[in-house]
Amino acid sequence: MEPVPIIELANVHKRFGQQVVLDGVNLRLNRGETAVVIGESGMGKSVLLKHIVGLLSPDSGEIYYDGIRVDTLPRNQLMRLREHFGYLFQLSALFDSMTAGENVAFPIRQQKNSKNLDIDKIVSEKLRLVGLDGIQSKMPSEMSGGQKKRVALARAIALEPSVILYDEPTTGLDPVRADVINELILRLQKSINVTSIVVTHDMASAYKVADRILMLHGGKFIFDGTCEELKSCSIERVRRFIEGRASEEDMLSIEEA
Repeated sequence: MEPVPIIELANVHKRFGQQVVLDGVNLRLNRGETAVVIGESGMGKSVLLKHIVGLLSPDSGEIYYDGIRVDTLPRNQLMRLREHFGYLFQLSALFDSMTAGENVAFPIRQQKNSKNLDIDKIVSEKLRLVGLDGIQSKMPSEMSGGQKKRVALARAIALEPSVILYDEPTTGLDPVRADVINELILRLQKSINVTSIVVTHDMASAYKVADRILMLHGGKFIFDGTCEELKSCSIERVRRFIEGRASEEDMLSIEEA
């Protein structure tokens, strides 16, 4: 019997006004797998993540987490289900008025049983996993971009999620700090056995962390395979993206703008 995928999207459609963003997306992701979603800007990659965690609802189609249908859950059940997910936002999204430690503690304190937990110990443990234990008292304004990303990642794993969603985790970082994030993604997969979905434009990052790479274009996945299969893919649009080549159509759209 085939195992139940931890994440499944079945014929998911989403439009905003006249713009079709997801046009029958299908995805099955197994436990412990790291899938990287690539694609041009505006193709719906972040929208895809928000559907998986229930921040957006599809116009039609079905979304499942570990066999539980997400898109039809009542709000109170959806909130509990989200505790199984960690979400690293593109711009880190730390609370400016909170210290690093308070940011990491925030999702823990939202739990009903938080009074019974040693929150300081948990915060220290999660910051240690991302190499930042000891900066609990720092404010976001006192941190570098790489430190903010790592604190945000510590917050994303605060509730020991089964799935982590990464939205452009290396954006705005230099190559060395970007690779620190890549190494952390790999470390977390091994140390806490998470399933990961990484949205990125960074092909070096994609090749390093992915078990599987998917390319979203025109509301559908036009490629789904391993890193080696991607490198040898003959689909012209896929090749242009991974090689960073603009087409005549791309140039015309720039001229018209």
